[in-house]
Amino acid sequence: MGNRIVYMDNNATTPLHPEVKKKMHEAMEFYGNPSSLHSFGRRSRHYIDESRETIANFIGADADEIIFVGSGSEANNTVLGSVTCQSRTCDTPTIGSQIITTRIEHPCILETAKCLCDKDATTTAYLDVDSEGKIKMDQLKTLLNENCRLVSVMMANNEIGTFQDIKTIAAITHEAGALFHTDAIQAVGKVPINVKELEVDFLSLSAHKIYGPKGIGAIYVRKGINFCPLIIGGHQESGRRAGTENTLGIIGLAKAIEMRTLEMDEEANRLRGLKKMLREGIEKNIPDVRFIGHPTDSIPGTLNVSFEGAEGEALLLYLDLEGIAISTGSACASGSLDPSHVIMATGVDVEFAHGSLRISMGRDNTQEEVEYVIKELTNVVERVRSMSTAYNK
Repeated sequence: MGNRIVYMDNNATTPLHPEVKKKMHEAMEFYGNPSSLHSFGRRSRHYIDESRETIANFIGADADEIIFVGSGSEANNTVLGSVTCQSRTCDTPTIGSQIITTRIEHPCILETAKCLCDKDATTTAYLDVDSEGKIKMDQLKTLLNENCRLVSVMMANNEIGTFQDIKTIAAITHEAGALFHTDAIQAVGKVPINVKELEVDFLSLSAHKIYGPKGIGAIYVRKGINFCPLIIGGHQESGRRAGTENTLGIIGLAKAIEMRTLEMDEEANRLRGLKKMLREGIEKNIPDVRFIGHPTDSIPGTLNVSFEGAEGEALLLYLDLEGIAISTGSACASGSLDPSHVIMATGVDVEFAHGSLRISMGRDNTQEEVEYVIKELTNVVERVRSMSTAYNK
């Protein structure tokens, strides 16, 4: 590996914002248990309450509609598990109920839905997407029925960046009498979000996608919605998530949200420009490529591109040798050799799907770095293709 390092895998995780790092270093002194009544505990409780207000204000919620959890995956698991709960202390038993989700969701949604089906807690129907990753609204209307308990559709896809029309999907869902959840983990902090305007019932978010710490996330739960905790035990989070609160992580999440308030709009515009430059540079220098995802209605810094006759894993490893960190898809599925379920769902053939790369830029990336990536990617694709008998027939 050379001396140069270019990190463009921000959809997998982001580096801590300097202000978040500074705030968390200061907050290491707040070690009191927030449930304790003495001054140490009250001080920790104060910072948690303050943080809850910050996060709620950012997404247009009320503070008591925010529940802190350990990750975005926990948030998503909690929501899906909650709506299928059959406990007498929760909602009406839901045996035979249905969940509707999409074929391009994050594994923590798809695997949870599958698990619930295996336990006979629910059935699951899956929405197809078009070639740009947009769900098919007519199919949603067809699938919705009186047994549907929840519709869960991600706001922005982690691999191809495509945004969904969440407000319209939520309205269609509510008209059918079901609840609506959106996994907004890749969207919060990148575009403006107001849960009241969108009329969602549940929303998941995570700190480490927006320059905050790992190990902390949150769920928005609309007032009046019956809710069953995933983790039961203590009274923390108003009885909705047991376990001593991660005070340090919560403070870090709130600081990351605060910095998003200040930087989000300007950063989004800058990243759109860098993405345009990157796309045009790839088109100009590399033949036989295909861009996957919506060209405009997508995460500002995310570009998914597939190269015919070049395996994505080989491209990734050669680029890593040049100091460039990118991804072949979701980091949570990187142990699999199968082509991305997201890419396949858009109708891309298997050969192209195996050659896809996800380039996700963030606040630290520059025009000079984009130029470097275009140059090295051009060289690497040529090198990998020269070794491919399929491409050189």
